[in-house]
Amino acid sequence: MTQPAPRITPPVPQPESDFYWEKCKAKELWLRHCKACDHTYFYPRDICPHCFSRDTDWIKSSGRGVLHTFAIVHRAPTPAFNSKVPFITAVVELEGGARMPTNLVQVEPDPAVVKCGMAVEVVFEDLDDKISLPKFRPAS
Repeated sequence: MTQPAPRITPPVPQPESDFYWEKCKAKELWLRHCKACDHTYFYPRDICPHCFSRDTDWIKSSGRGVLHTFAIVHRAPTPAFNSKVPFITAVVELEGGARMPTNLVQVEPDPAVVKCGMAVEVVFEDLDDKISLPKFRPAS
């Protein structure tokens, strides 16, 4: 008897990130911005990681950026990812300077095609009725 593949556990929203997840569900990417030092950053938290100010707010991102770095994963880290390999993990540098860990999708996992510095844009994958994950694809 074959057992079903384990489920990939979705992120669990926290009070600091509820707004972020609500906006992702609406297919919008919002980031934290520090009014004291003018840095935009990810992941969502109330205290700026650059200057430690609490004078922060939310700004809507264009969802555009460049691929800062990537890795092509050929071996699943857990059984839940067996059907996903190969896949591309990435760090995207968004317009405004924030860097965000993510996945690169809608492109062949081939280092001859995927290049650091390539233009990317956000897309959203609905995991369930509460969570949509921002991922990135090559910009059109």
